[in-house]
Amino acid sequence: MKQLVLCFLILISFVGRSQQNLIPIHSFYKDQLFANKLEQPYNNGSFFPTIESDYNLIPAIIDSTKRYYTFSHILYQKHLLEMRGKDAYLTISPAANINYGRDLGDTSLNRVFQNTRGILVEGDFFKNFSFSTSFYENQAEVTRYERNYYNSNGERYIASDSSYQVRNAVIPGAGRTKPFKIAGYDYAFATGYFVYEPTEKLHIIAGNNTQFIGDGHRSLLLSDNSFNAPYIRLNWKISDQFSMVYMRSRHLNLLRRPEGSTAENYYESKGYSVNYFTYTPTEKSAISLFEGSVWNRGDSIVSKHSHSMYYSPIPIISPLIAKDEVVSLIGINASYQLAQHHRLYGQVAINNLEFDKTGYQLGYRGYNFFGLTDFMVQLEYNQTSSRMYEVSNPRLNYSHYNLPLAHIKGSGVQEFILRTNYEYEHWYVNLNVLLIREIEYSPEAHLPLYANVNRKNGIVFYENMEIGYRFNRKMNLSIFTNWTYRHSDSDLTTNVLNFGFKTALANHYKDF
Repeated sequence: MKQLVLCFLILISFVGRSQQNLIPIHSFYKDQLFANKLEQPYNNGSFFPTIESDYNLIPAIIDSTKRYYTFSHILYQKHLLEMRGKDAYLTISPAANINYGRDLGDTSLNRVFQNTRGILVEGDFFKNFSFSTSFYENQAEVTRYERNYYNSNGERYIASDSSYQVRNAVIPGAGRTKPFKIAGYDYAFATGYFVYEPTEKLHIIAGNNTQFIGDGHRSLLLSDNSFNAPYIRLNWKISDQFSMVYMRSRHLNLLRRPEGSTAENYYESKGYSVNYFTYTPTEKSAISLFEGSVWNRGDSIVSKHSHSMYYSPIPIISPLIAKDEVVSLIGINASYQLAQHHRLYGQVAINNLEFDKTGYQLGYRGYNFFGLTDFMVQLEYNQTSSRMYEVSNPRLNYSHYNLPLAHIKGSGVQEFILRTNYEYEHWYVNLNVLLIREIEYSPEAHLPLYANVNRKNGIVFYENMEIGYRFNRKMNLSIFTNWTYRHSDSDLTTNVLNFGFKTALANHYKDF
């Protein structure tokens, strides 16, 4: 943290070019990005969140209708507060997700609800430096299948017999919880980052937020399913056809160390590094080489620094040199723009160069069918082999905060996804349908514990339809009603109807 503060003080002394805020990572913005709302199609390697100066999406999608009242102008087109100065621009907006419903398939539940209140502050200084910070306070009561998932990923406390006991659930994208009433959760989380552009070819990003790699609904390489992590990321445009992303981060296994002098015992940490090289032979195609490595930083007793190869930008050689100190997931992400509104994409991944631990993705996005603007259809297939993200030392499993770091279900799944959405004059409808086949699957296999887990085969069917009215595309502010149906071999059937309003800037996945 001291290093980040020092970097901040140094960087704000420079001046430069254009706005550098990150485009929100929510699926709505990614769907808009791949719709090619600007003259040139998006083709930057699909490492999200992307930067406004790379692809300035927001001005292309916001409502440009003339508004005659301050209230409607803010509601449809602006942040709540926008302040401009000679070399500065600051915005402040409330953020919320407040909804209420009932699970008609579970008579033991009185209600399901989400009560999220937050604030988002963003700013630009000297045109080459931008920042964002947000804070959210939450209470929620959820369906049984969600509760089982959140509880199974809870933090572990060491007991007197050296075993680990589960306490406090963990929610994807939202972190550790405390109990709320009988079966609910109380939790808070914060995100933030700054972006600096010292030259047109280089961006320096540092903060505490999630990342996503790929053109799909899922990623087999790195997903925003997990939780925020402190990181520093360099985006370097080497030439017109070659670019790279260099990211270093600190991840946690939610295993409490033995009691010490602090009020709360520390978690076990591990290093995480990403080297990502993209080649764009044409403006319609891109292929990227991914290396995501998990580095040993000790165990429940000993803490240590990562191996010196942790800082190396050269892919593949680290596991050959550092050996037992690192586990590397190697992958390829590729996409091709068939025409202006049609896109093929895919991923291949292999863990620790073990060819029985592989996964792949094939997908398609299409837009403007039947002449309807803002009508999208997405088809996607994902497969991960059993034990794909697991290794012999479970402390180095591909996870963070006790959550899978890539696909939300981790290893041992075959998945078919249909997504479609359409928007007309602010009214929208979203439909997501998933069929998931579990093969030697365990919801706890990714955890950093030496333990025998029960594996199973099964089928999960998930369907979600949402109808709403989107007021403001800057904040993705909408009112909505939402229906979710889920059936699996091992859980009670879920049949939820709810309604509410939200500012959806980040994903909170429930389709598992």
